[in-house]
Amino acid sequence: MAELSAVREELRNRNLSSSFGEPLCTSPQKDEQQKLAVPFCGGIRGGMRPGKKITIMGVVNADPDSFDISLTCGCGDVALDMCVQFEDREILRNACVSDSWGEEERSIPYFPFIAEQPFRVEIHCEHPRFRVLVDGHQLIDFYHRVTPLEAIDTIQISGSLTITKLN
Repeated sequence: MAELSAVREELRNRNLSSSFGEPLCTSPQKDEQQKLAVPFCGGIRGGMRPGKKITIMGVVNADPDSFDISLTCGCGDVALDMCVQFEDREILRNACVSDSWGEEERSIPYFPFIAEQPFRVEIHCEHPRFRVLVDGHQLIDFYHRVTPLEAIDTIQISGSLTITKLN
């Protein structure tokens, strides 16, 4: 997790900002491609709430190491940190509340990501949990550790991927 903290700190230090909330075209123009550059950090308009969904479409890099998708409360608590690690074919999940990381979750039914292949990750906010689907298939449930949900207002994405659409 120290490696993930370093990536998160790098994102904060770069003072990245992007708008998030308005759907982007599937074929982004040059200025929109700039907004989706990795590492990416953008706001979630109105924060999270039951019924809200975030969709991330992208392509895994040719020789991937890992990539990270995090839902955070600004630069504070981390409501969901999902780290996809290709070498071990793992997807690690955790949350950080009041500067304290919780118990890491690792169990997955299958590893859905393939080098140089497109993917669609959907993060559904439900009352007790985040439900994560990849390419339309349920992958994991991650029960909320951060409240209130509306405080979860930032998405950060980094690592071995290209983002093609985010809404």
